[in-house]
Amino acid sequence: MSKQVQDAYIVSATRLPIGKSGRGFYKNTRPDEMLVKVMQAVLAQAPGLDPAAIEDAIVGCSFPEAEQGMNIARVASVLAGLGPTIGGVTINRYCASGITAVQMAADRIRVGEADVMFAGGVESMSMIPMGGNKPSLSPLIFERDENIGIAYGMGLTAEKVAAQWKISREAQDEFSVESHRRAVAAMAAGHFDAEMTPFDVVERTPNLADPTSGTVNTKTRTVKLDEGARPDTSLEGLAKLKPVFAAKGSVTAGNSSQTSDGSGGLLIVSEAALKRFNLTPLARFVSFAVRGVPPEIMGIGPIEAIPVALKAAGITAADLDWIELNEAFAAQSLAVLNDLDSKGIVLDRSKVNPNGGAIALGHPLGATGAIRAASVIHGLRRTGGKYGMVTMCVGAGQGAAGIFERL
Repeated sequence: MSKQVQDAYIVSATRLPIGKSGRGFYKNTRPDEMLVKVMQAVLAQAPGLDPAAIEDAIVGCSFPEAEQGMNIARVASVLAGLGPTIGGVTINRYCASGITAVQMAADRIRVGEADVMFAGGVESMSMIPMGGNKPSLSPLIFERDENIGIAYGMGLTAEKVAAQWKISREAQDEFSVESHRRAVAAMAAGHFDAEMTPFDVVERTPNLADPTSGTVNTKTRTVKLDEGARPDTSLEGLAKLKPVFAAKGSVTAGNSSQTSDGSGGLLIVSEAALKRFNLTPLARFVSFAVRGVPPEIMGIGPIEAIPVALKAAGITAADLDWIELNEAFAAQSLAVLNDLDSKGIVLDRSKVNPNGGAIALGHPLGATGAIRAASVIHGLRRTGGKYGMVTMCVGAGQGAAGIFERL
């Protein structure tokens, strides 16, 4: 294992239910409100911790602008009542923003610079579209062929991965059906209860019955589970869907991740903070790795990052008891699994996304890494496993992987 000054411990981890973007239960909910709820929830799970002891809040967000701009990490920490002395920084590594926030917070502790940190992620794809409100690509991208992939849409990169790694449409659809099956089964069994914080969605509408009154009708409903999983998903149904990124392609809306809204967060502390505030650690942050790959096949990023993270942790793939491999697309997930198999790094399929993945549960971009970290930690505790990993591909050609140890 790589040397470090001290260990970083996770003492609380939670996430909100994931909503469908544009038409789901968070469509009118601001992302800063979601993040505030997560911050308050992780603090509630660590009784005895003085909020003023938190030195910094590091929050991942893929498109930090408009409703999730203005350094949402700092804004939310103040609105959450953490106090004015706590810092806040918003970071962006696209889909790996959330797990990078966890890594950065853990590293501050591991090198002895901090004792208590908040790490999380948030994304509202309802309010901020993919690419942001005003995407602007550098003309330099188009001057060299090897750079053009930076401008590709994510779906086109999935098509290129499917072609290069020979992932059939049938295999992609089968993978997607299994993602929904596992998610529905996990919900029925209550497997998400420990990691989930319910959220009260407030809907406000004008009083049309008496428009001259100037009053607003308020309706509140509590959401407790992700809304993307579909028990009626079938091979027959998915087979009817047309490719959406290439006319003769194989990537469809049914074998791609769902655009979503959500937030997740963790409190990470040093051993000194454990003793000072009498906290019980849930897990230890073990290692992290990020590697770059050609942008046009960005989906295979985990192939490069996973071996490095495993080596840094001093373990092998066989030691992993829970693996959250973010399902950006079925094509890239299968390519990663198959390629690693061929290299002798075999990820047990029964331990990969045992509660379903982003195809069923959703993928709120910059929040996903933090959300899936909460899933790994609570999944390991429920099943008694020891090591878990969060890994994902990243836009513009990267892969990231973080490893946790249950305590």
